[in-house]
Amino acid sequence: MKATGIVRRIDELGRVVIPKEIRNTLRLKSGEPLEIFSDRDELILKKYSPIATLDKFSESTAKSLNDLSGHLAVICDTDEVLYASGDGRKVIDKKNLSEHMDRILQERKSYIANLSEGGDIVPITSREDLPITAQIIVPIVSGGDCLGAVALLSSEDGAKMDSENVKLAQLTADILAGQFE
Repeated sequence: MKATGIVRRIDELGRVVIPKEIRNTLRLKSGEPLEIFSDRDELILKKYSPIATLDKFSESTAKSLNDLSGHLAVICDTDEVLYASGDGRKVIDKKNLSEHMDRILQERKSYIANLSEGGDIVPITSREDLPITAQIIVPIVSGGDCLGAVALLSSEDGAKMDSENVKLAQLTADILAGQFE
């Protein structure tokens, strides 16, 4: 844990202001839930990720999705890739999402692109060196909130994501969203 040198007082309603610089660095948005931990004289605020609470379930879901589709399967929350399974997983696993992914999640609409058909491939992470040629990104939406996304990615030349892969990704996103209803 790093000290910032910033000191804040608690107001009469028990509120503490998190400085803008720290909110920007941690990509905290207004209204975003924080989880509170305490230990003796320490208070820790952590970004809350409902998908991350499904630890083993999400991990096995990514593996199953990879097995069924034959493509790199990704499950992410709204900040980072939580689990990836398949060829290229080490390049994107546990990395922060790109601004393009942020926009897709905010719009809550599925995104499909095939490079062979002239589609625009969206980088999943902010620092990605993965040569993606086809992709499906399906937001995980529960109770009107976007919790993350399921993605299928291919780096094969001339690859196309067909309707079966779209259905598979959508079903996976629906199953994950159903865990929170």
